[in-house]
Amino acid sequence: MILETLAVGMLEVNCYVLGCERTRRAVVIDPGDEAPAILKLLQQHGLTLDRILATHAHFDHLLGCRPLQEATAAPFYLHPADRPLVALMQRTCMAWLGYDPGEPPAIAGDLAAGEIVRVGDIALEVRHTPGHSPGGVTLVEHATRRAFTGDALFAGSVGRVDLPGGDGPTLLASIEAQILSLPDDYVVLSGHGPATTVGQERRTNPYL
Repeated sequence: MILETLAVGMLEVNCYVLGCERTRRAVVIDPGDEAPAILKLLQQHGLTLDRILATHAHFDHLLGCRPLQEATAAPFYLHPADRPLVALMQRTCMAWLGYDPGEPPAIAGDLAAGEIVRVGDIALEVRHTPGHSPGGVTLVEHATRRAFTGDALFAGSVGRVDLPGGDGPTLLASIEAQILSLPDDYVVLSGHGPATTVGQERRTNPYL
């Protein structure tokens, strides 16, 4: 399995490129910006982009999505509870970064809790982890013992809950039920910052 991480955009979002070595099909998680760099990485590995997934729909995780769609025609999926945030993407980007990013990406379909997203040999279990946003999800790749947690859980911290749709008790309950229920050796790959493990966060995260 191929895994590449790019820290993209002004807010340094972790964009993950997962590739199946057998089929050369790929998934991109959270293309926060810098679509040319993401496309270059796909090309370097000889990968065809099969689909784009968002752990949640805050604008900083989506700015590279439409350019990727235009270059590859790959469909984009997210949890339905975050669809309203996609519609607000231009307004929120203007407020935060001072520029208009253009039309938001086209949504091809929803990510449902319990669903398994399969691309070649890649299998990602969708776990609904609201609290940072209403439609936040964690994508768990059990074969490689990795969890892509978006902005729910970070190394030593948790996602902010002061944005529209955020809720502190909901976030902590989501982390407890959907992420800390994984074995301690599962690697946590967050939306920002370094990787960690479930066990490390269970033992040392001051918010948990």
